Amino acid sequence: MTGSKPSVLFVCVKNGGKSQMAAGLMRELVGDAMTVDSAGTRPGESVNGLSAEVLAEVGIDITRQVPKEATPDLVRAADLVVTLGREARVDPIDNRVESWDTDEPSERGIEGLERMRLIRDDISARVGDLARQLGVPPRARD
Repeated sequence: MTGSKPSVLFVCVKNGGKSQMAAGLMRELVGDAMTVDSAGTRPGESVNGLSAEVLAEVGIDITRQVPKEATPDLVRAADLVVTLGREARVDPIDNRVESWDTDEPSERGIEGLERMRLIRDDISARVGDLARQLGVPPRARD
């Protein structure tokens, strides 16, 4: 790892849904034990409302996040880059890139909040596994 604590960059296409959810879930899980960021290969204008809503259901607020581009500098700064979904692609720059082919319930006709909850739960399990792989313990709860 490049710094005193591991850093991860979550990337999807628009940086409005899956990557924002992954970053929010990871921040909630590990607190400041890890540097967490998210970006998009073609960033949109805002966070997906349904993504924010299903994270709010588990006590996580991503409504103040703003989509940003996965620039070479941002990619280079991360120890690990995780792409979410089949369309997001980044070129590795002296770091590890891992691709998560996340659940896509719309392929099974599931839409709306139900779709986003399934995506949230899939990403949440993957985030927990990643934190354990990186040796970052969950933060203490009050």
